[in-house]
Amino acid sequence: MTDRAATARAEMVVDLDAIAHNVAILRERVAPAALMAVVKADAYGHGMVEVAATARAAGAEWLGVATPEEAVSLRAAGDTGRLLSWLTAPGDSYAAVLAADVDVAAYTIPEVDAIAAEAAAQGRTARVHLKIDTGLSRGGATALQWPELCAHSRAVEETGAIRVVGVWSHLVASDEPEHPANTTQAERFDHALKVAEAAGLELEVRHIANSAAAVMNPGLRHDLVRCGIAVYGLDPAPGVTPDIGLVPAMTVQGRLSLVKEIEAGAGVSYGHAWVAPAATTVGLVPVGYADGIPRAASPGAEAWVAGRRRPVRGKVCMDQLVIDLQGDRPDPGATYVLFGSGADGEPTAQDWAEAVGTINYEIVTGVGGRLTRRYVGKGRP
Repeated sequence: MTDRAATARAEMVVDLDAIAHNVAILRERVAPAALMAVVKADAYGHGMVEVAATARAAGAEWLGVATPEEAVSLRAAGDTGRLLSWLTAPGDSYAAVLAADVDVAAYTIPEVDAIAAEAAAQGRTARVHLKIDTGLSRGGATALQWPELCAHSRAVEETGAIRVVGVWSHLVASDEPEHPANTTQAERFDHALKVAEAAGLELEVRHIANSAAAVMNPGLRHDLVRCGIAVYGLDPAPGVTPDIGLVPAMTVQGRLSLVKEIEAGAGVSYGHAWVAPAATTVGLVPVGYADGIPRAASPGAEAWVAGRRRPVRGKVCMDQLVIDLQGDRPDPGATYVLFGSGADGEPTAQDWAEAVGTINYEIVTGVGGRLTRRYVGKGRP
């Protein structure tokens, strides 16, 4: 586990050495492509500023975020390296993000024009990454829109207000290496690159690979890969990804509020969804769905107490949940671990994801609420 004893009633412990270790492994695996550590959504719940600094120190040449506000926060915290922000809505201002020397994405001609207008007002040249939709049907220009977007962007380049430095896309099924969409998207991306270059755009980077593709599909690495979940030590394609030595960085733990005996036939939590078949002991964990613990965690999820996995019993409540201590009587205040690295046998975020029927991304990005966050390690590979 990341830390041996809980110092708070409920806390997230983030191991910066694990982050650094994962970045170093990924950087070596994808070379000579550059590595972008994606730190959006508060670094998937791990803390954006601290993770970003650790990733930079471990060799990540780029950082990636979704929103301009995230990018500006990183700059305010002292980050100065290459940084891409890719999600805006019509009417959003580009003033702060361009003033902070951040690369920005554009999907449409109006976005290109808005970026150029703000850059011209600031007397600077904005670095732009054009996005092509290769099949996700989410952000990005369609194949029909792409030639005009490239030609228009090249014309705007002549004003000096923008420079198109990248073309990018996002994958549909990178966690399924044999899925036919991977081949289709690769072909569409290659074609989009040819169209961009034929329009006269001189690209620095081409990027489509996320964590799963970066690890498993060398043909999609191009100049740059965007690694998110793998930076945090979690498997982007459980059961498929080869073991490359990633270490989960987050542990959710704390101190039991109460330990008590219950009789056979006693119902536990709302609706008595679980009834004790025999006398047992239960422990009260002072976190609940208000802290991002999935309400559907029982039956199926487990916690770690006193050297053993213990099942979560009954419905998870807003502020607390109950675990079955199976007759054992650890002292109130004993450490519980909901999930961690798994190194000592404790459940992992992937175990919780499987219990709830979701993905590990949702588990780690969802926790928070009243949990405190504590960092351990010095952020060295």
